[in-house]
Amino acid sequence: MFGYIVPNKPELKIKDYELFRAYYCGVCRSIGKRHGHLKRLTLNYDSAFLAVLLSAVANDRCRLIGKRCPAHPLEKRHMVDESAIVDYASDINILLAYYNLEDKKRDDGKLAPVAAMTALNRSVKKLRSRYADKCHIMEERLKDLEALEKEKCASMDIAAEPFAKLMEEVMTYEPLCGEEKTEQILRWLGYNIGKWIYLLDAYDDLEKDIKAKSYNPLLYQYEYDGQDLDDFKSEIRDKVEFNLTYSLNQIAGAYELLDSKVNKAILENIIYMGMLAKTEKILGVGSCKQIE
Repeated sequence: MFGYIVPNKPELKIKDYELFRAYYCGVCRSIGKRHGHLKRLTLNYDSAFLAVLLSAVANDRCRLIGKRCPAHPLEKRHMVDESAIVDYASDINILLAYYNLEDKKRDDGKLAPVAAMTALNRSVKKLRSRYADKCHIMEERLKDLEALEKEKCASMDIAAEPFAKLMEEVMTYEPLCGEEKTEQILRWLGYNIGKWIYLLDAYDDLEKDIKAKSYNPLLYQYEYDGQDLDDFKSEIRDKVEFNLTYSLNQIAGAYELLDSKVNKAILENIIYMGMLAKTEKILGVGSCKQIE
């Protein structure tokens, strides 16, 4: 369910792409320092986006350093150094990786997610203590999601609600929420990002979920009855696209209310182009339908 929030690299200046990569590498380094090097394998671009966005809200121009890492031992990579926001993004990355594995375990019942969850257990226990209230809320939203899946909820909007509310909590980094207005904007931004991720993932996973006989709200809402999958996807594409486009518009509107100056080129690229390109690619529409 993760890894969809990426920049549109061809439209990003080299210096801005290098800065985005510095955040990505900074989150990776933070995971290694705080949770152990093996946990770096859980890293995804969504966590880098979180660090870039929250740094912009904080007006924090992070210091960059050059470091070698296990993945690139022969050359130094620029990475963000000593940032509380990057550390927060690395902690959230671990939590979301763990919750995602829980979801896979329920869906597939295979041993691989269980083994991976065991490797994360120690870190998650610490994070539940560090972010007790936040983790409680996020886990309650996951219970809500599980209940909707068990009852075979036939509404993509209702099914997406718990994950959207979970992403509200991800986005509300407490040190930035002293002003009610800022917290409300971050919550609305997180809510719509969560809804966009959930619905895009549901469409992306249709074939896999049909084969595995796993729950997917689109299969129930639009009463899939075994017809050709391409025909089914074509029938529902416009309806799913409408919801995804609405969420993208809300994300853009919330971002504009933040009026941040730091990391502006990266964020505008991701929010106005990268997320749209990802949507078009997965739906198979627009100029991105042929991109692999």
